[in-house]
Amino acid sequence: MKTLFTTLALAAASAFAHAASNDITVYQDPNCGCCSGWVAYMRDAGFTVKAVMADDMIAVKQKLGVPPALSSCHTGVVASTGQIIEGHVPARAVHKMLADATVRGVSAPGMPVNSPGMGALDGNLITVDFDGVPFSRD
Repeated sequence: MKTLFTTLALAAASAFAHAASNDITVYQDPNCGCCSGWVAYMRDAGFTVKAVMADDMIAVKQKLGVPPALSSCHTGVVASTGQIIEGHVPARAVHKMLADATVRGVSAPGMPVNSPGMGALDGNLITVDFDGVPFSRD
């Protein structure tokens, strides 16, 4: 009986660990260096990031449902939740998004100079959710 409970507990823990995965697939233009900077930043922040070079980023964003007004240079998808990270979003904002499954995606629209991969965070970067509502300030 004790072995059965131990096995069930291990299976539940394994399922939970998988659900909380930090794996992200990032689609980026092969000619964009700042995207690679963001990927390196996210890896340093503890995320497992797979970079996929995509020649038609507009099609990728349309397929994933990124609002055009919130577009940036690269698009990430969290493997465990399907949530979207658009552009140079800081790791802290990504963790905040992952804690709330109702948030479909977050964006740092455009290519802000005070964002990971572009420059140093200065406390003034505003990320927004996919409804355009301010989500995080870093």
